Amino acid sequence: MFAAMLGEAWHAMGANRLRTFLTMLGMMIGVGAVVLMMAIGEGAQQSIKRSISSMGSNLFIVLSGPPNAGAARSATGNAATLNVRDADAISELDVVSSVAPVSMGNAQIIYSGNNWNTSIIGTTPSYFQVRDWSISEGYIFSDSDIRSATRVALIGKTVVENLFGDEIDPVGKTIRIKQSPFVIVGVLDRKGQSLDGRDQDDTIIVPLTTAQRKLFGNQVPGSVRQILVQAESDKVMTQAEEGINNLLRQRHNVREGSDNDFSVRNLTAIANTAAETTRTMSLLLGAIASISLLVGGIGIMNIMLVSVTERTREIGIRMAIGARERDILLQFLLEALMISIVGCLIGVLIGIGGAMFVKTFFGTDAVVSTQSISLAFIVAASVGVFFGFYPARKAAKLNPIEALRYQ
Repeated sequence: MFAAMLGEAWHAMGANRLRTFLTMLGMMIGVGAVVLMMAIGEGAQQSIKRSISSMGSNLFIVLSGPPNAGAARSATGNAATLNVRDADAISELDVVSSVAPVSMGNAQIIYSGNNWNTSIIGTTPSYFQVRDWSISEGYIFSDSDIRSATRVALIGKTVVENLFGDEIDPVGKTIRIKQSPFVIVGVLDRKGQSLDGRDQDDTIIVPLTTAQRKLFGNQVPGSVRQILVQAESDKVMTQAEEGINNLLRQRHNVREGSDNDFSVRNLTAIANTAAETTRTMSLLLGAIASISLLVGGIGIMNIMLVSVTERTREIGIRMAIGARERDILLQFLLEALMISIVGCLIGVLIGIGGAMFVKTFFGTDAVVSTQSISLAFIVAASVGVFFGFYPARKAAKLNPIEALRYQ
């Protein structure tokens, strides 16, 4: 019985192919738009997650200078208010697992006639633990390199590509940073872009003391631009932030009521906020695209009402030979549902094709998930049933005698 009704519904759809196609068009465009928008949103979320994981977990950054510098806000981190001893004191806090003081700047790098301008990070071996950054070749410099201010360096993948070209193994090679020779002891694993769009692989990491004494100079001995702090877990982030603030205020003799001469930023909180914003935008894009589904549903209702009018005599004959109201209702509901589902299938293919096009030609991450496809099918089926119910009910409620008389 049900199979026969499906066959009748398919036959009815094929009786007027152009009209059926135009009815499906709204569903095709609507579903395609929803799948594409959700794919772009999912891609953005995954990009944010990669950026978050590349930063490290449970991370704070302590910057030199007051947190509110008015017009000179961009200068935060340049004032010499933090030093290595502050980093050592922070590492003694119970809720802190690792600390890395950082001095940084930019410099021109030269190797065998090639040159490249990149960022230089002077830090300690704990930096690699804080940033969860491993190496693909060589080894990490040690505490003895810090004490001796050894001229050794680890370089990122972008620097390798631009400075060494086709050379297979840069480890052991000597480069010049500000005319000073440095031996490459390791190559960093690829990190990708940060949340602010900066290429994290375009960097060179050297011992902190080497950077201070031989590259950037240091007007205040032992001073650093920033301190990276990793809390033991996400559950103690608030406690860790309070501990850092209280400790540094005490060490810097900041009077009660006075502004800090440093700022503490919770990078994990910032990253999570960015991820939540992206998730909200993804849902918003999907909701906007789903308006097209409503338009498609209205199209289905309109065509089904026309179909009921055209087939009034057929409905009367069916009732006269024993068809019940629920049979007529189910028949027209199935037709509306089939139009909706077939349109949805084509729309999913359009959405997948659109996502591939966006990813290929625009370089934007677009990930089609089974969740978005399932949601599109559920919504399309619901739209078909909702907008097909009224025409189907109207057909089922027709008076058989009046229907037979209809011309």
